[in-house]
Amino acid sequence: MNKKGLALFMRARMRPRDSSKISLSPLAETLNRVAPDNQANQSGGRGMEPASEEGNEQTHFSCRNERPFELVKESMHSAISMNKTEVLDAVLNDFTEGYFSLSGESRKALLLSLAKEYDLNRAQVRELIKQYLGLELPKADAADEGNVGEESSLSAFYRLERNLRHALKPMYEVLFERLNTHPGGLKFLSILRADILSILAEENILSLRALDSYLKEKLGTWLSPAALELHQITWNDPASLLEKIVAYEAVHPISNLLDLKRRLGIGRRCFGYLHPAIPGEPLIFIEVALLKNVAQTIQEVLWDDPPILEHEATCALFYSISSTQPGLTGINLGKFLIKRVITLVKKDMPQISIFATLSPIPGYMQWLLSKLASQLKLAETDDATRASDQSGSSFWENILEPEEERALLNLSEECKAMKNGMEVMFNLLTTNSYTWTNSPEMLSVLKPLLMRLCARYLLQEKKRGKALDSVANFHLQNGAMVERINWMADRSEKGLRQSGGIMVNYVYRLENIEEYAQSYFSTGQIHSSDDILYYVKGVEA
Repeated sequence: MNKKGLALFMRARMRPRDSSKISLSPLAETLNRVAPDNQANQSGGRGMEPASEEGNEQTHFSCRNERPFELVKESMHSAISMNKTEVLDAVLNDFTEGYFSLSGESRKALLLSLAKEYDLNRAQVRELIKQYLGLELPKADAADEGNVGEESSLSAFYRLERNLRHALKPMYEVLFERLNTHPGGLKFLSILRADILSILAEENILSLRALDSYLKEKLGTWLSPAALELHQITWNDPASLLEKIVAYEAVHPISNLLDLKRRLGIGRRCFGYLHPAIPGEPLIFIEVALLKNVAQTIQEVLWDDPPILEHEATCALFYSISSTQPGLTGINLGKFLIKRVITLVKKDMPQISIFATLSPIPGYMQWLLSKLASQLKLAETDDATRASDQSGSSFWENILEPEEERALLNLSEECKAMKNGMEVMFNLLTTNSYTWTNSPEMLSVLKPLLMRLCARYLLQEKKRGKALDSVANFHLQNGAMVERINWMADRSEKGLRQSGGIMVNYVYRLENIEEYAQSYFSTGQIHSSDDILYYVKGVEA
């Protein structure tokens, strides 16, 4: 093991997963010293969706050398109101350092102050709207006719519209704009938004939600694909960059140095989006396996040895995508990254004709167990009560087919004593040791019903007209189709806990990407293969 490999791996494995602490931006010294933990920055088992850790973990704050709250608030006010550009950088530095010194509660108080006290002036907006509505609409062709009176009326419209646009901008926009052009400021804004999201996860504060919406919009503009650099990450990159790949990879954690070298070696690719304002730190990265066929298990991707010759590959399989910044949640950088990588791989390797994923299904088991629990609770009532029960969102439904019900009850004498097959299934799936995975008999009974219900979950279960599963929604909105579900594709504890070990292949067909994305966006239509439809009754192909 060379010194570079040993150093990067030990640093990455020993450090907390904290993007702010390993930042290489101009504010790195401050961020390294007092920035918040970033445990929520990984895709955390959500597979191809670059999202936060399961649940919304409260950000932990460093309280060393905490400055007085009023002084930090005053520095924030100065950063917004000051016009002297020669001292603005010093003021912004003072504010960011002061912010990082605050405790969690003080940060929350400061963010609430920013959201409420530096919001737009609604009295001014109302007055301008009244003036605008009081104007008489000019003729559409007034300017062409050269009518002086009509041109004067148009001038009044233009003036009021300009003033109204200005009034509709909250005062905190000034702070965001100034930080964006300040060294290290974009990184700081990402951390600021991560704190906001952490607070909103605990409490829905409307003014803070409006602040978050505005900041998210700004970040989405500043992080447009045109401003991002696509970089292929290789073993020859600096150890400081490779260390971040080890630290941030949470879909399939990198187990050792050999594992890292393999993911960056022959038959594999790793690409990341970097931004000039956050040098040396990928905002998001994707790992690709070059294969002969679409993999059905994660073992084929992570542990096949040796890899195939690259010129024999016909499939580029995306098996992990990780977002490193929790403050960029909801900004779909992954969409642009996948499309850029497809274009690049296709250009470099024309023989690649299949672009697919091997993705987890993080919400499946949670949905299924919740469904079983609610149905078992309803089953405790008598038929008359059940038929008239309108008190809850769930209604009685035996989600098992008759033959599945019989097979579950016949597994053992203990199972026969239970009320129904759903109770048997619930008890089997909630055992901590997952003993059912070691029983050929139980596997043979559970496989057809778990696969059928998984297909139902992916294709039919919706939230606001879109796929309930977060990873499915991510890929479908990007133009993919559901190709295949794979039994026992991930036997890890996390894979069993999330989806009973089932994984799914999404496929990006180049000729259909835009069409599929548009139909999913407009109508919620989910495109899928006949293999998936085989499991689901009543779904149109």
